Amino acid sequence: MDTIYKKHSSVKLWIATAMLIFSCLTTSVFAQKTVVTDTVTAVTETITEIATDPVKVATTSEEAAISASDTIGELALGLNTVWMLLAAMLVFFMQPGFALVEAGFTRVKNTANILMKNFVDFMFGSLLYWFIGFGLMFGAGGFIGMPHFFNLSFLDSDLPKEGFLVFQTVFCATAATIVSGAMAERTKFSMYLVYTIFISVLIYPISGHWTWGGGWLMNGEEGSFMMNLFGTTFHDFAGSTVVHSVGGWIALVGAAILGPRIGKYGKDGRSKAIPGHNLTVAALGVFILWFCWFGFNGASTVSMEGDAIVSAGKIFVTTNLAAAVATVTVMLITWIRYKKPDVSMSLNGSLAGLVAITAGCDTVSPTSAAIIGILSGFIVVFGIEFIDKVLKIDDPVGAVGVHGLNGAFGTLAVGLFSDGAGTEWKGLLTGGGFHGFGVQFIGMAITIAWVTVTMTIIFQVIKHTIGLRVSAEEEIAGLDMKEHGLASAYDGFFVQDTMTKAPTPMGTSVKAPVVKHAPSAPAESVPEIPADGVHKLTKVVIITRQNKLDEFMQAMNEIGVTGITITNVMGCGVQKGAPTYYRGVEVDMNLRPKVKIEIVVSLVPVQKVIDTAKEVLHTGQIGDGKVFVYDIENVVKIRTGEEGFLALQDTDA
Repeated sequence: MDTIYKKHSSVKLWIATAMLIFSCLTTSVFAQKTVVTDTVTAVTETITEIATDPVKVATTSEEAAISASDTIGELALGLNTVWMLLAAMLVFFMQPGFALVEAGFTRVKNTANILMKNFVDFMFGSLLYWFIGFGLMFGAGGFIGMPHFFNLSFLDSDLPKEGFLVFQTVFCATAATIVSGAMAERTKFSMYLVYTIFISVLIYPISGHWTWGGGWLMNGEEGSFMMNLFGTTFHDFAGSTVVHSVGGWIALVGAAILGPRIGKYGKDGRSKAIPGHNLTVAALGVFILWFCWFGFNGASTVSMEGDAIVSAGKIFVTTNLAAAVATVTVMLITWIRYKKPDVSMSLNGSLAGLVAITAGCDTVSPTSAAIIGILSGFIVVFGIEFIDKVLKIDDPVGAVGVHGLNGAFGTLAVGLFSDGAGTEWKGLLTGGGFHGFGVQFIGMAITIAWVTVTMTIIFQVIKHTIGLRVSAEEEIAGLDMKEHGLASAYDGFFVQDTMTKAPTPMGTSVKAPVVKHAPSAPAESVPEIPADGVHKLTKVVIITRQNKLDEFMQAMNEIGVTGITITNVMGCGVQKGAPTYYRGVEVDMNLRPKVKIEIVVSLVPVQKVIDTAKEVLHTGQIGDGKVFVYDIENVVKIRTGEEGFLALQDTDA
């Protein structure tokens, strides 16, 4: 009975559930049909109403057009803003690039000082440019803009004012950073901050106003100075003059007034090479700068709509081609002149090509960009040599040759190679007249004159009042110690040659490579103690390559030498017949990392140690090293008190 009841109850439950689901589905479908019907009816009525009322037709079309236009405008503004801010980030990242280049091209004792200067000039530049420099650059005025002191409301721009401020700030910081490299290793840190202030609030904003801020060099109104004289305006798209030439010529004036580093020039006036301590770091810095230059040049369109889209692609191509061709050119020039391709000069070549193309990257063809790259390569090599050897101006990183000379050349290159895009006139070598070259020359010359005159006054005032340069004692010791209280920027590290394996501990049984003419004995064999007065103690000192240490220690182990002292040292020497060059200057004495190996022997024949060392360490190349032999009066083992021969034996645990 219960079973039958339960069975019937279950059936009833399933029937009720099915009916409920069917009811819900029917209701939903009916509701949807009702909504669709009502919607269609409403739309039909609206269309009918509009169709019968021409006024409403026009109004609706106009509203739709306005709405679509507003949407497109918002999207374009957003895209342009993102493009500008992305460029600002890339140009900001040029700061560590410059820091690495300058640090790598200078000596290790000044590394921290270089890094600190590059770090601080951006901080100071950001604050000062926001405070007054931005207004001087973009405020109303022909020669100089009106300062607005923190207030950005004066700026009439479709782009966000704050974003545009950041975009221009990073360009200002770049101009200031260029100077630090040329004046490296002997400038007071406090005075560096002083002249950075002048660059950020006076020199750069005013010259920038002339070209980018509505000043007289870019004034295209009828009756203006440039239009009356040339019928066109000055063109510096991304800053060959405004940024790089400004920084480069300030660097020239500063380095000249500051004077060369101690030891840079001999009594005869001949330039001496002072190699940088880390070309790996310098190369990384150049790669960073090259990468960021695509933002420096490409995003100077400040737009990604209309013609700017095509222009951006062109700019990327011309920028890359100029840098690549310039690097190859410098490599070949130095290969021919110095018999070896110069690494540091080639790195300068990359930067020279980038600087030279910056003014005309939007208005020259790829072919013209390649030609500009070739010419910039010649300019940077021979320019650096001229500044160093003829003018006797010490520029450790080549800032003047890279930024000053090639900034000026890049500006003139617009007047030579412009294809008409962005300038509305063609260059002298591309079918145009002289007026384009003339306007570029005037703009470049006036800017250089402004920079050199004002900064000469500023540097001379600093030099003859507070003092621009550190003392000789401080310079010799290094600015890291004297200016920042650091023994080294690489505390805990030392520089050495490549070593593939860790050295083998003495006294261990390790299969050693076969050594010719050097018979071996197992390390664990203990020689017989000689009679009193028979033994002799001899010290053998070997200076050699670090990468030979492992092989040498194994060989010594094989002939029975169980005690060695090893020290990492720096060695130098004049190698006749094998001249080397650094940035076009012959290196007289080269400090190189070596190992100093000290061995005291008694039973093991001295000649056997020497012959084994000669066999293992010989490569036939300069730098194999030397062996020194000394007589030893006595040896004392501190733990046991044993002396002489017995003190050299490690026969007990």
